[in-house]
Amino acid sequence: MPFELYVDLSVADARQIFYDRNVQGVAVAKNLAMSMDQRDFATRLSHRVADAVKVEIDDRTVSFAKLVNASKRQVGRTDPEVITLSALRALVITTIYGRGGLSRSAETVHEDELPAGTDAQQVEAYVQPLLAGLISDHSAHFLARSALTAPAVLAGLGIAVHHTTPWAEPSNALGSDQLNRLLSGVRWERDARYWDGVAAKAGASGRLNFSGGVKDSGGRVADAILYPGTEAGRRIRGQ
Repeated sequence: MPFELYVDLSVADARQIFYDRNVQGVAVAKNLAMSMDQRDFATRLSHRVADAVKVEIDDRTVSFAKLVNASKRQVGRTDPEVITLSALRALVITTIYGRGGLSRSAETVHEDELPAGTDAQQVEAYVQPLLAGLISDHSAHFLARSALTAPAVLAGLGIAVHHTTPWAEPSNALGSDQLNRLLSGVRWERDARYWDGVAAKAGASGRLNFSGGVKDSGGRVADAILYPGTEAGRRIRGQ
């Protein structure tokens, strides 16, 4: 059986070798492969955002990175993680690109494809602390596995956050205080009263299914967050 043995590699190099060998060789789950691709700017930034957040669990301080599952498409009920890397990556991509990020969620993001007038250093310097702070402020909702952990909800949230970035379209720009006010009234609980028809569908039993995906529901979630006076905006706020 052929094998390769490497000694004293950095974590980044090990991830890249995993990606190169498995994608070019035996097919593996796309989410797992994407999590190892160190050429992908969005993947690298997602790891750094997760590493920058600390949460409290049972009187212990834990890195949020330990709660991010990099190998699955969905987090199971018995999994210790509360969110997938692909969902966190959707938040990162839509924060960078806004609505245009919805079509990029399954694509590799190269540094030379970042928004006009920006570079990788500028984008990372702004997005990492911004999203780390957002996750930290809403850590209770993440730990409760609320609707906030669904990929489509995170993608929609990222679109709203994008309007606070320096490279956002000036006519749609938001201040951080404005964004906080928009988010303050949102009901993040997994409840059909708030999310049915926006990011999920309720079955006959009333249980919500968030499997619609980023491209299907991310835009509706963004509109509901940004425009509280609409029907969807009132719904997610329990009005």
